[in-house]
Amino acid sequence: MTVTRDTLAGFLAAFNNHDLDAIMGYFADDCVFYMPRGAKPRGDHYRGKADVRAGLATRFTGIPDVHYGDDRHWVCGNELGVSEWTLTGTSVSGQRLEVRGVDLLEFDSEGKIRRKDSFWKILD
Repeated sequence: MTVTRDTLAGFLAAFNNHDLDAIMGYFADDCVFYMPRGAKPRGDHYRGKADVRAGLATRFTGIPDVHYGDDRHWVCGNELGVSEWTLTGTSVSGQRLEVRGVDLLEFDSEGKIRRKDSFWKILD
């Protein structure tokens, strides 16, 4: 399967729709998702579709109005993709968020995401 910028834009649209079923349709069974925060330098991570789904559900619970806008996407062959975006939303604790970030995506031969590694700018 060919990975295109439309693939990446569709993946981001699924996030903006808060549609976990659609989001998970982009992931391979043996996927891993590295979060932008965590106790280790690479951030916390979720491994496998069930674990990734549960982790993503916490994003929508923690930031119920989360939205990814001002996005741009790049593809390198059929294996690598990059999505740049601005995350906005309000956490359940009332903190307003607006942060620039990027996802580094690695795809398998079927065009499914094997690895999603998210990075956010750290704001002072």
